[in-house]
Amino acid sequence: MKIVIIILNMLLLLPDSTFADPRSQTVKIMCGHQRENNPTLFVPNFVATMENISEQIRTSGFGLAVMGSGLDTNYALAQCYGDLSLVDCVLCYAEARTVLPQCFPFNGGRIFLDGCFMRAENYSFFQEYMGPIDHIVCGNGTQKSKQFQLTARQAISDAVSTAQKHNGYARAEMAVSGTANESVYVLANCWRTLSGDSCRACLVNATATVFGCLPFSDGRALNTGCILRYSDTNFLNPIPGKSSSRGTIIVIVVAVVSAVAVFIIGGLIVVYFWNHRTIHRKRKGSTDANGLVKTLHDSSLNFKYSTLEKATGSFDESNKLGQGGFGTVYKGVLPDGREIAVKRLFFNNKHRAAGFYNEVNIISSIEHKNLVRLLGCSCSGPESLLVYEFLSNKSLDRFIFDSSKGKALNWEKRFKIIIGTVEGLVYLHENTKARIIHRDIKASNILLDSRLNAKIADFGLARSFQEDQSHISTAIAGTLGYMAPEYLAHGQLTEKADVYSFGVLLLEIVTGRQNNRSKSTEYMDSLVTIAWKHFQQRSVEELFDPSLMLHNYPNNIVKNEMLRVVHVGLLCTQEIPSLRPSMSKALQLLVKRDEHLPAPTNPPFMDEKTMELNEMSDNQSSPLYHENDASVASISQSIFYPR
Repeated sequence: MKIVIIILNMLLLLPDSTFADPRSQTVKIMCGHQRENNPTLFVPNFVATMENISEQIRTSGFGLAVMGSGLDTNYALAQCYGDLSLVDCVLCYAEARTVLPQCFPFNGGRIFLDGCFMRAENYSFFQEYMGPIDHIVCGNGTQKSKQFQLTARQAISDAVSTAQKHNGYARAEMAVSGTANESVYVLANCWRTLSGDSCRACLVNATATVFGCLPFSDGRALNTGCILRYSDTNFLNPIPGKSSSRGTIIVIVVAVVSAVAVFIIGGLIVVYFWNHRTIHRKRKGSTDANGLVKTLHDSSLNFKYSTLEKATGSFDESNKLGQGGFGTVYKGVLPDGREIAVKRLFFNNKHRAAGFYNEVNIISSIEHKNLVRLLGCSCSGPESLLVYEFLSNKSLDRFIFDSSKGKALNWEKRFKIIIGTVEGLVYLHENTKARIIHRDIKASNILLDSRLNAKIADFGLARSFQEDQSHISTAIAGTLGYMAPEYLAHGQLTEKADVYSFGVLLLEIVTGRQNNRSKSTEYMDSLVTIAWKHFQQRSVEELFDPSLMLHNYPNNIVKNEMLRVVHVGLLCTQEIPSLRPSMSKALQLLVKRDEHLPAPTNPPFMDEKTMELNEMSDNQSSPLYHENDASVASISQSIFYPR
């Protein structure tokens, strides 16, 4: 291990050019035209498929998965182009999986990024190599000379010929004769599910198509089963240990790298990008990274990596508490006997580095009995680690969504958890110098201590802004089923996004049902929709969690309190944000039984127009805004400890 650390420290001295580019810019996203059959089933199937592929991508740069059944089955494939390293591949895929959900509510779509491809459908498409939506993207730069065009045709033909003989991948660099310092660069790549004949047919078709981009300097054929690109700019990642020679076709066989290597390289990238790149963004208004890093190193927040490694038994599987899209959490015991929870991050890159320091900065600056306490972090070892207080009862979702464990939480305990959660959110929204919006309030992010006190966890997606700001336009991040419609559609973030998520949580606590996951054939609509319909029919009692055993209560006090909680939940999940109460008002409505409850208006998604994100005529840009900050949007299901 010491040798690895020494090598990593030496690598930190290398120039920026040593590190490859994950090429995560979106080239083209193409959505299907068939709407999903059942959103309650489609969303969790899609999320599970993405997580399954994520595991494969980290080891082979390729993954495919099938989740669900019938019309709600989700088939998905993702593949990085052959010149990407595994680390860059993970980063490219992480971006692709956040952009593809733009196609919702349609059940199919494909996305081409500069470095990778991903597609999802409700049928098996793995053998398809041509289709009606095959697309060509031509650069609009300067027109090139005839000599360049001849060279480009030759380089493309050579690359395609080579790819057919080498597992569907080849790259080429060919000098343009008669010119100084001008070359043509080519990449040809088929998806690994294709047979040799199908790959050949796809590339031949792509060749004829991409020739149509000449005489322009850049062209791409985005086909169903392959991609073909040429350019006068060297977009190819360097081959480790080799230098490119002009006029030579180079074929790469990507080696499978062990998970340990991925973690080590990931930790390196966090430190490298933070030290060499993110700090320079200070002048653009981002966090004072240099000061924060120094503060962490000089304070008790900083843990030695070796201390945390030993505390968790070298991250032994038996100490694993949970896993999500961004990392794994382990239980640990410090030398002084304190129990801790250590979050070990998966994705370590310039974006995740900023997210890492964002979480440290936000949660270390606040303190409240209903917020999980950050004990520290490790920011100088081979991996990024966050250290939290260990909460023995883990998360709320483990109780309320389990018919057996749910009996351990009677109504008094559940109401106590509700009030604790509200008080934590009131503190975040109203009692700090800068308002903090959590962005991922859900049962798995409400942790419970030994006395079943609620503590809000996972501040990796949190954002803070000043009182004079009405909202933040930001990349979409959170969990489908808990995100407010205005945020999901327009990326406009206010405290009312947390209010909406809290309203969903209230309904889940009362009913024992999860909003974004079907558990029986009778449970087809979203929980919010079901609760609204029962509220209108005055039959809310039919939704009460059977685990609560209300017959044990001698009077109607508990029943009325539960009805009140459902009413407040519907007020919090109203479609129009301005009608939702603030968190302090929600607290008042919950604890003051004589407080008048206004009639709720309808929740979102009661008609189709709310979800038609791709047909908004008023917005000429993408329906999902993406800011150029350090965040990476993610629509995922996270673990029960902070991500």
